[in-house]
Amino acid sequence: MAPRLQLEKAAWRWAETVRPEEVSQEHIETAYRIWLEPCIRGVCRRNCKGNPNCLVGIGEHIWLGEIDENSFHNIDDPNCERRKKNSFVGLTNLGATCYVNTFLQVWFLNLELRQALYLCPSTCSDYMLGDGIQEEKDYEPQTICEHLQYLFALLQNSNRRYIDPSGFVKALGLDTGQQQDAQEFSKLFMSLLEDTLSKQKNPDVRNIVQQQFCGEYAYVTVCNQCGRESKLLSKFYELELNIQGHKQLTDCISEFLKEEKLEGDNRYFCENCQSKQNATRKIRLLSLPCTLNLQLMRFVFDRQTGHKKKLNTYIGFSEILDMEPYVEHKGGSYVYELSAVLIHRGVSAYSGHYIAHVKDPQSGEWYKFNDEDIEKMEGKKLQLGIEEDLAEPSKSQTRKPKCGKGTHCSRNAYMLVYRLQTQEKPNTTVQVPAFLQELVDRDNSKFEEWCIEMAEMRKQSVDKGKAKHEEVKELYQRLPAGAEPYEFVSLEWLQKWLDESTPTKPIDNHACLCSHDKLHPDKISIMKRISEYAADIFYSRYGGGPRLTVKALCKECVVERCRILRLKNQLNEDYKTVNNLLKAAVKGNDGFWVGKSSLRSWRQLALEQLDEQDGDAEQSNGKMNGSTLNKDESKEERKEEEELNFNEDILCPHGELCISENERRLVSKEAWSKLQQYFPKAPEFPSYKECCSQCKILEREGEENEALHKMIANEQKTSLPNLFQDKNRPCLSNWPEDTDVLYIVSQFFVEEWRKFVRKPTRCSPVSSVGNSALLCPHGGLMFTFASMTKEDSKLIALIWPSEWQMIQKLFVVDHVIKITRIEMGDVNPSETQYISEPKLCPECREGLLCQQQRDLREYTQATIYVHKVVDNKKVMKDSAPELNVSSSETEEDKEEAKPDGEKDPDFNQIMHAFSVAPFDQNLSIDGKILSDDCATLGTLGVIPESVILLKADEPIADYAAMDDVMQVCMPEEGFKGTGLLGH
Repeated sequence: MAPRLQLEKAAWRWAETVRPEEVSQEHIETAYRIWLEPCIRGVCRRNCKGNPNCLVGIGEHIWLGEIDENSFHNIDDPNCERRKKNSFVGLTNLGATCYVNTFLQVWFLNLELRQALYLCPSTCSDYMLGDGIQEEKDYEPQTICEHLQYLFALLQNSNRRYIDPSGFVKALGLDTGQQQDAQEFSKLFMSLLEDTLSKQKNPDVRNIVQQQFCGEYAYVTVCNQCGRESKLLSKFYELELNIQGHKQLTDCISEFLKEEKLEGDNRYFCENCQSKQNATRKIRLLSLPCTLNLQLMRFVFDRQTGHKKKLNTYIGFSEILDMEPYVEHKGGSYVYELSAVLIHRGVSAYSGHYIAHVKDPQSGEWYKFNDEDIEKMEGKKLQLGIEEDLAEPSKSQTRKPKCGKGTHCSRNAYMLVYRLQTQEKPNTTVQVPAFLQELVDRDNSKFEEWCIEMAEMRKQSVDKGKAKHEEVKELYQRLPAGAEPYEFVSLEWLQKWLDESTPTKPIDNHACLCSHDKLHPDKISIMKRISEYAADIFYSRYGGGPRLTVKALCKECVVERCRILRLKNQLNEDYKTVNNLLKAAVKGNDGFWVGKSSLRSWRQLALEQLDEQDGDAEQSNGKMNGSTLNKDESKEERKEEEELNFNEDILCPHGELCISENERRLVSKEAWSKLQQYFPKAPEFPSYKECCSQCKILEREGEENEALHKMIANEQKTSLPNLFQDKNRPCLSNWPEDTDVLYIVSQFFVEEWRKFVRKPTRCSPVSSVGNSALLCPHGGLMFTFASMTKEDSKLIALIWPSEWQMIQKLFVVDHVIKITRIEMGDVNPSETQYISEPKLCPECREGLLCQQQRDLREYTQATIYVHKVVDNKKVMKDSAPELNVSSSETEEDKEEAKPDGEKDPDFNQIMHAFSVAPFDQNLSIDGKILSDDCATLGTLGVIPESVILLKADEPIADYAAMDDVMQVCMPEEGFKGTGLLGH
């Protein structure tokens, strides 16, 4: 037998044996135990759900036995934030600033650049007070150089594991949440830094960017006719190498320097020959810098999509790069050594993550810089690690080429940094200036203070945890009540007492009280029975209340529960009795009317009513789970959601007996008495009770009205047979010969009248002809004769003169509108004039046309056609399936509002239909160029069923020109508005 049935049977047996006036304290305790379902199930198990005697699994396990001190707090060891010995300092990623962090680390490990920046004069002297730093305010760098100085000093001598570069990023005006192009950032910042340092007096500082990064090459053009050379000198700070179609770095450099033939339309104008001649052009490297930056052009412009994409192809490169074969002047030292590899993780050009592998110039060891995390590579070899596996999904990965000793392959490297090999040992002593070191020392002091504070907080948490441990070990053993005096305490409070992460609050038992301010029987499952000894300690230490002793068990709730249980038990017997009584015929006038729907569901209604009475006590104290709930409001809300109460299904709108006998049934007096025991407030209707007199009158009036409507409909249908059937209707475009006058009514009147004639019992009669809708406020006609034969023909209905006479008899006509045909006779026999009464109002007609045009341009879906012009021939396609709507859709469907966030369709969708990128599209309609891609179709004058002409520009064959196309046709925000462009 199911536990719930066991519970109910046990409760019934107990309730049947004791009368309400005989209930004692022992009976009350017995009732609480019976109504506690888990106790009926048998022996208390571990973590018994709802059993107040079970004190296992409530959170005590974390306090019993030996405990690790770390479990007493969630404060990390501050020493984890300390810089490791012989390691570098990381940089915090502020959201999407990993591209900034990678370059900062690369520049920091350029010792010459760092030393030069340290030599820059600083405004820090204003910040100094006497021999030290002002303690009451923080140092704020004023220039980009000062920001770099302070950052480099912290990266060099800070005790922190990582530092915050937000001051530097803020000074540049960068958006910390937007990923930017790292190569563009490098170019712009080097330009800004060079411009800033150019104002310095010290030549070692003023020229450091050029000395370290600046080389020179020449664009050389040679005329094939006369052999004249034309040179255009240019400085560079990095070489931009195309990697598409190449596998080795040397191949990329060779392509960069390869000779280009200038022939045909691309011939060169020779100053010597004074005419266009065939020529050759190439780049010659004249000088190379100490630090050679090679930008691998992984991010290219895709003409098909109109966006940038990333090339995830492998490129091989060596640790030693001999540039002598590529320079014009031989004999110098041009052997370079790899010093950094910048990596972009991810398959998209618009997202991903930047990291850097950089070699320490002092130790020669490689490190991986990943924002806050710095990892030293094993040995002195470059290890690109798992970065290559993150380039694209594994299914589309190509096999990594084999790399020989001293060479490497990468599908994610976007910049390679080479340092010129020299016989001299690098300067390993880059001293931090005194004023910067003092700032670093102050920051280190703050860090040490923070470490001490965190360590003290950890110690306090441990001490507090140990004290709580002893308290729990002592008190938990005394929690079980046994046979001694006991009290009830909220399980939720006990669990919070055992939870070390939250402070213990005073005991609150209010949510478990009934309306009599005692322990509710249904709340005992969320309480725990503990010893009086433990309760005394809890209340003395934490306070709260009310205390729930054995006297807190509610007698009133027990008696009410017994009453309801007895009624539920009796309900089964009464249900059988009522069914038997319903089978017998009702004699005389002793019967009562009961709704058939109520009879079918009376047992369920009675059971729900008893459950509701039982549940009212649960909420009658005004609180549920600690939240205030107004009793009257909660009952009112439930009442609104309920269906009709018993026997209310035979009430008419006036509160009397309904007139429909199909909805009710006559039952005997005995059956009604049984039903009244469960529904004492149900409406009572003896068999002799008359039906509602008002409903009878309304019924008779309704029958009379229906008969009248049918008679009117038949009369009007007989009088206007052609108008109803729409047969032999006159037409303006083909004017009938047998009449010179036609009358006009609105089509709306005709449709409403036909609805009434078809279904006179469901529709009201049409009493008037409202022709005012066809006239303007001045009383003039809104339509021309030509428009009434075409687009406005759906708004009007033409009437024969004979029909018009009948219409005037049957309906009230507000305005007479007629069209008269006049033959010109001798003046011009072939010409006919049509005169309207009233006459056309030109001003209002013009306004109507303008409004119709505005309405045409306001839509959410429509079919738009596109004609592509190819060699003066047209290829027709729909612009995109998303723009089409079926002609079978209703106007309501077409005008349905777009979901939030959905944008108006734009012409980028044409790209999918014709494979023409947006920047190659020349769109026009009726000779007007469509160039505003932010406007809606309607504001551009593109109405439904319009035809747009598309003429596509021819693709640019020169792939090298794609960057220019991107800048001109697809501008990106990039670093617009930042400090990088401020100079």
